[in-house]
Amino acid sequence: MPDLEKDRYYRVLTYLTVPMHYAALVGSCWWVATQSVNAFEFIALALSLGIVNGLALNTGHELGHKKETFDRWMAKLVLAVVGYGHFFIEHNKGHHRDVATPQDPATSRMGENIYSFATREIPGAFKRAWELEEVRLERSGKNVWSLDNEILQPLIITVVLYAGLLAFFGPIMLVFLPIQMAYGWWQLTSANYIEHYGLLREKLPNGKYEHQKPHHSWNSNHIMSNLILFHLQRHSDHHAHPTRSYQSLRDFKDLPALPSGYPGMFFAALVPSWFRSIMDHRVLDWAKGDLNKIQIEPGMREYYDRKFGSVAPAQPAAMPAE
Repeated sequence: MPDLEKDRYYRVLTYLTVPMHYAALVGSCWWVATQSVNAFEFIALALSLGIVNGLALNTGHELGHKKETFDRWMAKLVLAVVGYGHFFIEHNKGHHRDVATPQDPATSRMGENIYSFATREIPGAFKRAWELEEVRLERSGKNVWSLDNEILQPLIITVVLYAGLLAFFGPIMLVFLPIQMAYGWWQLTSANYIEHYGLLREKLPNGKYEHQKPHHSWNSNHIMSNLILFHLQRHSDHHAHPTRSYQSLRDFKDLPALPSGYPGMFFAALVPSWFRSIMDHRVLDWAKGDLNKIQIEPGMREYYDRKFGSVAPAQPAAMPAE
C-alpha cells in the first residue's frame, strides 16, 4: 500500500481524464450543431455525454479529496464540465460528516425510491454546500459572494464554458446542454442512492452519532465498476480513509456488500419494487433484524413492521450478472 500511494502513475491517470471530459463536451456539441441528426440521435448523444460527464463527477470526487492545491483545482475544473461544482464542498465537508444519519440528504432510506430520493438529494446537496461555505467564509471575515467562495469558483467556469458553447454552436445548445447536464447529475444521484441505502449510525447518549465505520457503506468489488469508477465502489474503505488514493482502497469480505457492481445496481434502482426486493433483506440482515437500527423512509415503517416483524430475513433476490 505505501508503494501504491507513492506511485504517481495512478494520479496522472486522473489528471488525464480532465481534458478528455472537456474534449468530449466540445466534440459532442460541435457534432449536434454541424451534422444532420434526427431527434433520436440528438437525445442518444446527449444521454451518452451525460454518462461521460457523470464520470467527470467521479474524477472530481477522487481529486477533491486530495490535499494538494493542484489536485483540488483539477477537481473544480472537471466538476465545472457538468455544472456540479458545489459537490467539491458538499461531499467532502457534508456527506462525509453526516453519512448514514437523517441529516445527510445523500443517504437514501430503506423504502425510498430513487425518484423521490433525487428530489431530496439534489437540492439538499446544494443547500448544505452553500451553508458550509457561508460558515467557513464568515469565520475568515470574508463575504460569501467573494471569489474565495469555492462554490462560485467552479460555477464561474461552468458559466463561461457554457456561454462559449452557446456562442459558437447556437441556440441548439439551450436544449442539448441541459439534457446532458441533468443526466450527468443522475449518475451521481444513482451512486449516492445505492451506497448507503437504509444504513444508520447509532445515536449515542450525548445526542451525537457514533463515528462512521466501514460497515456504514455498501461495498462492492466488481471488475467493470473498478475500471470505470476509480474504485469508488470500494466505498467502505473510502469512508474510513477519505484521503486514501483510489488504487490503495481495499476490499474486505466481512463488509456489507452489494450483490452486483454499480452498473447493475443503477439499473435495478430504476424499478423500485425490484430494488427493494434485492436490498431490503440485506439491510435487515445488516441490522440483525432490528428495524430500529435502520434508516426507514417516513410512512414506510408500518409496512416493514408487517412485512418483517422480528423474523430473520430470508435469502435476498438474485441479481443478473453484470
